[in-house]
Amino acid sequence: MGLLGILLGLGVLIWLSFRGWSILILAPVAALIAALTAGEPLLAHWTQTFMISASGFLAQFFPLFLLGAVFGKLMEDSGSVSTIARFMTEQLGPRRAMLAVVLAGALVTYGGVSLFVAFFVIGPMAQALFREANIPSRLMPAAIALGTSTFTMSALPGTPSIQNAIPMPFFGTTLFAAPGLGIIASLIMLGFGLWWLAHAENAARRTGEGYGDTLVAADTAADDLLVRERATTASAFDPAEVHHGHHSEQEPHILVAILPLAAVILVNLLMSMWVLPRIDTSFLADEQWGGIQLSAVSGVWAVIVALIAAILILVALNYQRLPALRDTVDAGANASVLPVLSVASLVGFGAVVAAMPAFAIVQDWVLSIESGPLVSLALSTNILSALTGSASGGMTIALDALGATYMQMAATLGIDPALLHRIAVIGSGTLDSLPHNGAVVTLLAVCGSTHQKSYFDIVMVGIVGAMIALVAVIVLGTMFGSF
Repeated sequence: MGLLGILLGLGVLIWLSFRGWSILILAPVAALIAALTAGEPLLAHWTQTFMISASGFLAQFFPLFLLGAVFGKLMEDSGSVSTIARFMTEQLGPRRAMLAVVLAGALVTYGGVSLFVAFFVIGPMAQALFREANIPSRLMPAAIALGTSTFTMSALPGTPSIQNAIPMPFFGTTLFAAPGLGIIASLIMLGFGLWWLAHAENAARRTGEGYGDTLVAADTAADDLLVRERATTASAFDPAEVHHGHHSEQEPHILVAILPLAAVILVNLLMSMWVLPRIDTSFLADEQWGGIQLSAVSGVWAVIVALIAAILILVALNYQRLPALRDTVDAGANASVLPVLSVASLVGFGAVVAAMPAFAIVQDWVLSIESGPLVSLALSTNILSALTGSASGGMTIALDALGATYMQMAATLGIDPALLHRIAVIGSGTLDSLPHNGAVVTLLAVCGSTHQKSYFDIVMVGIVGAMIALVAVIVLGTMFGSF
């Protein structure tokens, strides 16, 4: 009955979330269903298991959600994201419309801008490019997804995405974990995705299919309640705040627009590799600070400092273009709240499930996979991200339940924790892009498309390409270790 209760709770969570119910309600309800079926104390699990685990996630990652959302909103309102998108359009033009859209999305998201902010800015740009090049509008979502939601989210070393940050406290790693493998995975995702988009474009031209009719509804998508409920479990930015604040009427120069993005990566690298390792942090071993080592917090600290530095640089360079600075900052801060609470609720649900006696069956099955811990880790993050429709939520549930066990196995087998980090992140970013994923739903709404028209191409660039990259990383990591 215990295992049946876990499956029943998970089924309720998936079914009702797909119908637009808030995850803030669904997660505790689903957790209580699992506890009730197992004959476990309900209120104790809600307050002592669910809430303590959810609050632990908030304590670790709310600063990253907050600063990331504020930075993304400042980049949007200052006109910096629009400048970058326009620059890529002008440099590559309609003849390379696909490449322009992909690279524009990759540049802004790798620099720390939320993929949802990128959706609402790059969507209209893609529409204009695709119409001029007479490329079918149904391919727009796949092109945007390739640039914003694949290699810059999970594979490229140093990317400040929340997905790349989550494994750091579990494995004592940084955003630059396994850089060589990350670069190889990024090249595979990008190369396969561009090949598929070119193949789809050429096939459309042979059949005489042109741009077609589409209604790009970026403005209305931001106010769609169903889109909002699904989107907030998939990213760190609440779409409802996109139109709040004040967008600059003047755009900055391209160098001014890019500098804050570069600051995120460079400051993070400096903090991770040089500054923090040279600071005396022995005080962290005291009970007052949790009795931890620097490795447990260094990754998060580095990203915090990098985002603060980038925000200060952005405001200093664009102060005249931010006449309503307080409104912009408020909108960014507000945009972080619902996403972090939604993901924390998923984490709380996972903690209750992991506390059920029947979960030992699932744990034993996952850990007994004969191919070893790398395949086991990839499989567990894949499955949980697919079921929850959230890469960050699914990965946190998996690492909360099994992270310490994987670290013990890694120590026994001589596996570098950086390799575990990279596999966990790439694994979480594959099957999370199923039809109920919030990023998929939002992207289709922004592009005025539907699952029927565009989802297959999203699968090819967002799932198949990522799967190939994941397999390559596991094979290379098994043969050569982390590099």
